[in-house]
Amino acid sequence: MRNGVLNVYKEAGFTSHDVVAKLRGICGQKKIGHTGTLDPDAVGVLPVCLGNATKLCDLLAGETKEYEAVLLLGKTTDTQDLSGTVLAEQEVTVNEREAEEAVLSFLGAYEQIPPMYSALKVNGKKLYELARAGKEVERRPRPVQIFSLRILKTELPEITFRVECSKGTYIRTLCHDIGERLGCGGAMKSLKRTRVGVFGAEEARTLAELEQLAKENRLEEALIPVETLFSRCPRLMVKPEFERLVKNGNELHPDQVVMDQVDMVQAVPERTEGCAAEKISGMAGPGPENFRVCGPDGTFYGLYAFSGTKENGTYRPVKMFLT
Repeated sequence: MRNGVLNVYKEAGFTSHDVVAKLRGICGQKKIGHTGTLDPDAVGVLPVCLGNATKLCDLLAGETKEYEAVLLLGKTTDTQDLSGTVLAEQEVTVNEREAEEAVLSFLGAYEQIPPMYSALKVNGKKLYELARAGKEVERRPRPVQIFSLRILKTELPEITFRVECSKGTYIRTLCHDIGERLGCGGAMKSLKRTRVGVFGAEEARTLAELEQLAKENRLEEALIPVETLFSRCPRLMVKPEFERLVKNGNELHPDQVVMDQVDMVQAVPERTEGCAAEKISGMAGPGPENFRVCGPDGTFYGLYAFSGTKENGTYRPVKMFLT
């Protein structure tokens, strides 16, 4: 069984579940999971986890995301994009400056009401199922964060912008809310996800490209090892006589491990805010609190955190990736 993450470029017309189903056939294994849905009409980055990397699905789903979107002003739909039924059309009377100011006014934190056409559940029912049945239910606003907003092009009634945002942000709803603020309505015309955490669109591969690699027995070229996601954490090698402890997920004492020689001569790199290891352990602030623990042969077993004093401390498992 393969273990690792594939940086997939989802093309229009595929659901996230379609991508997983196709990859199960391409990879010849069932243990595969995606890291957060992307609308069928949207394109872009969709990290997919294989084997023991599926333990990272929830973590990666919570990573910061970046999108490029096209907002069409003057039109409101029930889905908040152009795939839905048009509810209203209005003349766009604002000028470019007013439109751009409205877009940029959403920078920072704001309360966003999830759209009815979404996979969120209310009383055990998915919202889109209720919407398709003609029902609308009250949704509570949720706090989201817009970390950055940059307008790429303005040709009214369309505005193209790039946005970096937190988990749970609906770009369709952001477009709708901008239209509401301008008083003319708005809907998302197109969406491209350009980044999820450290995964960028430039390195992503389409399903066709991955299928071709599989036919050539070269799929491993695209498979990103789990350990790579924690490359900023110092690496410890468990001594051969204690390898059984780490295989059982036990805690380790300092005299049972040795620092990897490469890590001993390299300075610990500055931590990236929101890095995967920090989110798993829940720790904050600078410093090497998290450690990659490997077997004597270099096999990556999991992420550990050190607790206690230098004399009496232990390395305790945070997330194990045993196969």
